[in-house]
Amino acid sequence: MKIDFTQATFVKSAPSIKEAPQGLFPEVLLVGKSNVGKSSLINALCRKKALAFTSSKPGHTRLLNYYNINDKLYLVDAPGYGYAKGGFDLDKLFGEMMNDYFSKATRLKLVLVLLDSRRELSTNDIEIINYLREKDIKHLLVFTKADKINQSEKAKLLKHLSEIGVEKDEITFASTLKAKTIEELKNKISSL
Repeated sequence: MKIDFTQATFVKSAPSIKEAPQGLFPEVLLVGKSNVGKSSLINALCRKKALAFTSSKPGHTRLLNYYNINDKLYLVDAPGYGYAKGGFDLDKLFGEMMNDYFSKATRLKLVLVLLDSRRELSTNDIEIINYLREKDIKHLLVFTKADKINQSEKAKLLKHLSEIGVEKDEITFASTLKAKTIEELKNKISSL
């Protein structure tokens, strides 16, 4: 199924899955650290500069943000985990909201786990990957900011991922500055 990601609109922000938009579209959830670039990736996928709000302050997203993509699916931007300014406990928010989401999200088809390709996986990153595996939830590890690493750094990262049991088909690299990587990601989302 080919999906036209440019046909995208913001639908609503919901404090929990109970307030999610009603509809029959499958959902693709984006999770990751608060500064990994989820909003930037949504904007790049949809070729709209300001569809998703990008903030210079990590931890800005604190709700589930729903985007209608071509009346074919919802992209759902989850709150980040990890660091936030102002002492806000993002990990607690993420844990509570995601436990609720995963237990009730009957339309969830795919989780995109966004990871910064320049950083080692954190404990939180590994926990979410293991959780998705245990629950048998289809997922794709999307390494963002891929334009910032060279081939030897990429090879080292792939070797590390292989050592911790991550399969090659679970991984993709993306950069908002490289249209080809964004197209590849769109194709993977469409096919999955």
